[in-house]
Amino acid sequence: MDTTILASIILAAVAAGGLAYVFVYPILSGEQRVEKRQRAVVGEAVVRTEKGSRGGTDRREQVAQSLRDLDQREKNRNKQTLESRIAQAGLTWTKGRFYMVSVASGAILALLLFSVTGGGYLALAGLFIGGLGLPRWFLAFRKKRRINKYLDELPNAIDVIVRGIRSGLPLGDCLRIIASEAQEPVRSEFRYIIEQQTLGISVSEAVAKLYERVPVAESNFFAIVVGIQQKSGGNLAETLGNLSGVLRDRKKMKAKIIAMSMEAKASASIIAALPFIVALLTWLTSPTYIELLWITFAGKMMLAASAVWMSIGVFVMKKMIDFDF
Repeated sequence: MDTTILASIILAAVAAGGLAYVFVYPILSGEQRVEKRQRAVVGEAVVRTEKGSRGGTDRREQVAQSLRDLDQREKNRNKQTLESRIAQAGLTWTKGRFYMVSVASGAILALLLFSVTGGGYLALAGLFIGGLGLPRWFLAFRKKRRINKYLDELPNAIDVIVRGIRSGLPLGDCLRIIASEAQEPVRSEFRYIIEQQTLGISVSEAVAKLYERVPVAESNFFAIVVGIQQKSGGNLAETLGNLSGVLRDRKKMKAKIIAMSMEAKASASIIAALPFIVALLTWLTSPTYIELLWITFAGKMMLAASAVWMSIGVFVMKKMIDFDF
């Protein structure tokens, strides 16, 4: 078996997968639809709040201003910079350090592939994957893990605010308690809010910036509640208590959906791994029977076509079993 040809096929598939992840996955995974629906839900919630505040013109104007601020934050979030992506991943890197890590990972992967296979094209593919694909995948992985931890701890932090307000503490003191005693990453995010307040920024504006660092609907809900209460007053403890219940119900529903979809995910994983397992077992038992796939031109074309159709099948199955939250 020619290891160079086999390595070329494997690395070509990896390169295609990296390109698909960077450019095609956001479209297939439905992230754009999730963001659009979140904007619609948040906008509808603010409109309902505006309808319920017919007691005064000032309150309606304040709600309308909150809606305009929300639209502005959405526009700013769509123009994400590299610094914001690094911050959302919970890293303290600078742009220069990120570029250095990208260059180092690309160079290491390229040298490794060149030393193993001796192929220049494979080294170039490794340089591309290691320099552009791996660092951005790392940021996306860190961001997803950090957001999950944030969503698990945010309802507890809101409950601390509710209990503190009902016991007579001001909102600022409740935020300081969370900034010193909550679990990460909620603790660091609320500490950032406190630091902004020390610079003269109001509580509502500081909380509104939370959505820029943790871009999830839950942060938006919390910012809207605090912002409207700071501008027009109201029972903040009751409102935040209701918000905490909503966030916990969303978490339960998400866990239920994940549990119900695990069977389909397991089936998809088995179906995707079955061709590779069968090919490996066939090569171990009858190597001369299957080696025609990589020593003949017709076999190579069949492998390439199979890789394309396999990739299409994997993406289709992933889209069928992925649910938008």
